[in-house]
Amino acid sequence: MGWKGTIRSINAAVNQAERDAKRRQRDLERNLKQQYKMQELQQAAYEVEVFENHLEIVQSMHKECSNPLNWKEIALSSEPEKPIYSDELECEALLNKENYKPSLIDRIFKRTEKKLAVFSDAICTAKDKDKLNYDSAISQWERDRSDWADSVSQAKLLLSGNVDARIQTIKELNPFTEISSLGSNLEFSVDNEGILTVTINIHGEEIIPKEQKSLLKSGKLSIKKMPVGKFNEIYQDYVCSSVLRAAREIFSILPDEYVVVNAQDLLLNKSTGHLEQQIILSVYIPRSTLLMLNMDLIDPSDSMQNFVHNMSFKKTKGFEPVCSVNIGYWGR
Repeated sequence: MGWKGTIRSINAAVNQAERDAKRRQRDLERNLKQQYKMQELQQAAYEVEVFENHLEIVQSMHKECSNPLNWKEIALSSEPEKPIYSDELECEALLNKENYKPSLIDRIFKRTEKKLAVFSDAICTAKDKDKLNYDSAISQWERDRSDWADSVSQAKLLLSGNVDARIQTIKELNPFTEISSLGSNLEFSVDNEGILTVTINIHGEEIIPKEQKSLLKSGKLSIKKMPVGKFNEIYQDYVCSSVLRAAREIFSILPDEYVVVNAQDLLLNKSTGHLEQQIILSVYIPRSTLLMLNMDLIDPSDSMQNFVHNMSFKKTKGFEPVCSVNIGYWGR
């Protein structure tokens, strides 16, 4: 091959290497774009899942509740039994000493007295441990007895309807953390008839999303303004679900048979032209009626028809302010 042929061969080899490198570069760029696309689709799916989960939570607050306390059982409970002194370890050490029989080697090397002394020391140590165990048990019993006495005293106060005890129990046990975690806060009061009223400050505009997220057929994220009707329906479900949850929590920690739950939020006061906290739902809830409902299957908004309540709601306009229910009229 002449020198020109050699050059052509070299150039061809170089060009082939460049084409391979370029091809590899295009493959890498294409793979990177696919990776970005997959990450985008995964992020979109995640955002939709978070959105749907939030809606599920705000519309199903009523489905969860703390374990109930039986204050009648607590009031009638017996005092913890005082521990009895046990010398079990000392008896075991004494038995070991009594069962000791010197071996031939012990007698030959005169180790009997030493071993008996070891057994005696073990008896003293065991006796000390028995006393230590008893003292520890007594200390625990004294704590348990004090807790028992406090619980019995609190139970009797609650069963008698003591107002301070009821408010104290609510504040100490505080079973409303899930409602509070979403942004709503609660207040408590007791009227002259002894009926407890729970007021929930809803903050619906902050809790219910104004945009809805969904996945397109391509898997990409779609964000649109939530229709007013849908927003208001979710808002109503959240309000009613929170009211039911508050009532369930009250009945789980107090022996009350009735509770009034008022939900309030910022609404336009048409007489002043300002946004003010106003009641949007007021419900008088007997324990017996609430217990009859299947919380897993009810629609929280529709369930309000089971109770005496005040609510003015339209899908197109949302809530209008209402008055608190008149307990005196309905009786107990």
